[in-house]
Amino acid sequence: MRIIDLFCGIGGFRLGFEDVGANCVFSSDIDKYASETYFNNFGEDPLSDITKIKIGDIPKYDVLCAGFPCQPFSIAGHRKGFNDTRGTLFFEVERILKGTRPKGFVLENVKGLVNHDKGNTLKVILDTLASRVNGVDNKTKTKNNLGYDVYYKVLNSKDFGLPQNRERIFIVGFRNQKNFKFPKAKDESLNLDDILQKGVKKNTTSTIVNANIEKHLKQHKRKNEIQNKNHLLAYEIRNSRCAFRFDNKAPTLTAKMGTGGNNVPVLVREKRKLTVRECLRIQGFPERYKIKEGKMQSYKQIGNSVPVPVVREIARMIRRVI
Repeated sequence: MRIIDLFCGIGGFRLGFEDVGANCVFSSDIDKYASETYFNNFGEDPLSDITKIKIGDIPKYDVLCAGFPCQPFSIAGHRKGFNDTRGTLFFEVERILKGTRPKGFVLENVKGLVNHDKGNTLKVILDTLASRVNGVDNKTKTKNNLGYDVYYKVLNSKDFGLPQNRERIFIVGFRNQKNFKFPKAKDESLNLDDILQKGVKKNTTSTIVNANIEKHLKQHKRKNEIQNKNHLLAYEIRNSRCAFRFDNKAPTLTAKMGTGGNNVPVLVREKRKLTVRECLRIQGFPERYKIKEGKMQSYKQIGNSVPVPVVREIARMIRRVI
């Protein structure tokens, strides 16, 4: 199974597909820092502008993978959707699908895509791609519809063995009609205890951050749970706002981690931020994966990536039907 990896970031899609025996034959990303990390792990430089990729430059392949930019649809952003330049990059995916006609594709985006603009944004995407949606004929498809048999579903990383609450929509399509089913949730799941590094001396939080956490914790109705054995995580830490997780899971890791320490989750009792390596583990990256420690760009790259075990299980299901 040959794949191409568009908006590849640091290669989460590639890792998941390679785990089930796929071969990546082409990759692209416009971020120079993510491309450097990608090169250090795969020996390939994907740095390129997708709008300038020519169809003839893409090798023959079976499955297109694309985590196209999510900020236009995210509740954490301004939610401008297709009015945002990044939002229109979906139509670059359409252009490449139309020009190469692969057997299938898998797209990933934030859960907010489902209800963005009262569902109209997702409808535009499905009407562009799908002759059938989740097994039902698409009666509103566009005149230039690509004719794929499309399935979509919101999946949560914590249901696939990861200690992270991360809901993302996955859109899978096939050129011919298929009986595709998304992977089922797994019973087993890691907790933060399973991925935290021991004896971390760095990443300590500042006096201001600690004071803000203490201020909000005193006002929190579940503040007594800090006494139990679970790790208490604080995030989005500011004087006016601070959120907590009491369930031994991490919150959704986002690209905002790369904009400063306030957005990197903090272990409250340990008074330190999660390390880059811990964030990689929360996203399911293997221990062999190379990335610069302690760099804000590394946090951003991880937050922008896809959870490898979720992709792996989707890739396994795709391989079965094609």
